[in-house]
Amino acid sequence: MISTSRFIEACWGRPHDKVPVWFMRQAGRYQDGYRKLRQQYSFLEMAHNPDICTEVSCRPVEELGVDAAILFSDIMIPLGPMGVDFEIREHFGPVIAHPVRTGRDLKQLRVLEPEDDLPEVFEAIEKICERLGAIPLIGFAGAPFTLASYLIEGGPSKNYLHTKRLMWEQPEVWRQLMDVLADATVRHLSAQVRHGAQAVQVFDSWIGALPVDDYRKYVMPSMRAVFAKLNALQVPTIYFGTGTASLLHAMKETGPTVLGVDWRTPIRQARSTVGSEVTLQGNLDPMTLVCEWDIVKEHSTAILQDMLGDPAFIFNLGHGVPPEAHPDNLKRLVEWVHQFPGTPASQEVADRAKGASL
Repeated sequence: MISTSRFIEACWGRPHDKVPVWFMRQAGRYQDGYRKLRQQYSFLEMAHNPDICTEVSCRPVEELGVDAAILFSDIMIPLGPMGVDFEIREHFGPVIAHPVRTGRDLKQLRVLEPEDDLPEVFEAIEKICERLGAIPLIGFAGAPFTLASYLIEGGPSKNYLHTKRLMWEQPEVWRQLMDVLADATVRHLSAQVRHGAQAVQVFDSWIGALPVDDYRKYVMPSMRAVFAKLNALQVPTIYFGTGTASLLHAMKETGPTVLGVDWRTPIRQARSTVGSEVTLQGNLDPMTLVCEWDIVKEHSTAILQDMLGDPAFIFNLGHGVPPEAHPDNLKRLVEWVHQFPGTPASQEVADRAKGASL
């Protein structure tokens, strides 16, 4: 375990030298090396190979100079050992062979035993931590709602018809499914921490499909249970979803250390909504990365100025790096972010930062 890093310190809202930065999907198709590996292996073959996983996870740190690595994996990985037959289709996403839509379907899910079921994942984590040394590794897993949406819909969805119908019409089955998935999320992330991950992120990618009242009734109890158990591990916990402008305050109430903000919500508005008790992570529009550097600089500077002097801030994207991103933009962006101080250097800076967050 490392003692400190600017990323970890910012997670806790403690003093640090520069604004920390990392990118969701910082290992991906925008990289020549990644594309070459994908010509030889499927995504799942890469994710289950400790040596490839280590290489892919570490390259962005070594090539871009970001302040944290994130494990190369997928939120669906734990579902395989639990009895879910699925594949991941290129440019589409996961496809479930037998969707879960009844209580009988639910009984087919097994309890996840992480180290027994996925030893290659934890071997990769140990290798990544050894290779990166002082740079922290972020572990991750899917949140119960997002995993449930894939299981119920059978794949990606635009309207989440089957998910919402089960949630509303079969609330007891829904509760049982959320309990099973919450347990799997906690087990998987706890094992990642045991093997070296210094922070964990919970991806609730599609939670924005719910209005806040449904979130509080059908999702919040599970997420509170997840973060209560993860926070006992004494590592930072990050909660991220998209389309969450109306949900941010409720998401904060579940107890994460850090809230990820997507690009649709101004970061200053997010700070006003959730207050100062939680670190914010975000939230550059990923599509700027396909543009000329001046566009990237303009949009990122606006975010950095809004959060100037706020020690509880981590720069990131509002979603993942797109395949069309220019690699040079990412490297220059890291260098640009690192020009901004992580904590107030003077009372004048502190006052400006406070004003920007109102």
